[in-house]
Amino acid sequence: MKAIYFPEHGSIDVLRYGDVDDPQVQPGWVKVAVTACSLNYLDIFSRRGMPGIRVELPGITGGDCAGTIAELGKGVTGWEVGQRVLVNPAHIDDTSGHFEMMGETRPGAMADYCTCRADQLIPIPDSVSDEDAASLPVAYATAYRMLFTKGALKAGERVLILGASGGVGTACVLLAKMAGATVIAATGSDEKCRRLEALGADETLNYSNEGIDTYAKRMTGSLFRGGGYDVVVNFTGGDTWVPSLKAVRRGGRLLTCGATAGYDPKTDIRFIFMAEMAILGSTGFSRADIEACLKLVEDGTLKPEVDAVFPLSQGIEAIRRIEDRAVFGKIIVKPDAA
Repeated sequence: MKAIYFPEHGSIDVLRYGDVDDPQVQPGWVKVAVTACSLNYLDIFSRRGMPGIRVELPGITGGDCAGTIAELGKGVTGWEVGQRVLVNPAHIDDTSGHFEMMGETRPGAMADYCTCRADQLIPIPDSVSDEDAASLPVAYATAYRMLFTKGALKAGERVLILGASGGVGTACVLLAKMAGATVIAATGSDEKCRRLEALGADETLNYSNEGIDTYAKRMTGSLFRGGGYDVVVNFTGGDTWVPSLKAVRRGGRLLTCGATAGYDPKTDIRFIFMAEMAILGSTGFSRADIEACLKLVEDGTLKPEVDAVFPLSQGIEAIRRIEDRAVFGKIIVKPDAA
């Protein structure tokens, strides 16, 4: 089969497009013919290498997979060859605590075929496209869990979203608006600000022109004058962390589900205790979070923002778009045959 793979960890230059062995189907597993794979920063981190996480080499990334069942392993019941499915990329064994993630600790969906356990399958409703379904697990279900399952976002609250133009960011904008929140979307260019306004953001901030904390104070006032936002979403980390602390209102919440710009930023504890804020971490998603997002797409409440669709043969260029942050929403890769 064809795949985008890396024989060793490194920069984007280690990526290859070519033939690899088809995955073998174990008992209790299924083989899925990939019809759409959406990209995430997971694909970059796995290729570069992550301390403490072993990636099977040659590595095939791609955590988000929509496809059709191509083969059933021994003992699999309740599913049919040809059935359209979405794969829950995370698998946790509640007995042993063992965790696996497609595209990270085991081969993913940047290929013609992938394999997974049968209990990772979720049926795709007829009205939901492969591209929309593939957009959901890593970005939308993560955003859903962070905003609602953990963050308890409510209608009428003001939420500032950093990195709002990427996959998780646009998901946060759409989901927060759906919930009736007032959305302030922060990104790095005027063009992306315009696109976020078209997506539904109530306000936008180009933080290459004005700092997050400066904007928050100018628009809402200082901390001890009632300023700041009810909720600040920061999954970038790095140099944005301290300015984010300064943008939270007294009694507000800072939500995080990642650290794409750096995981060990300087912090300032004074803002945490003076604002009596809650800092809430959210790791990934559950099956229920994915199914909730899939239901929202099925009933027309949610439409994932898809920036571009690439054939697998151009998958390296698609990954480059993510790495260069030259993306608005989700990037989808589809096997050339699909």
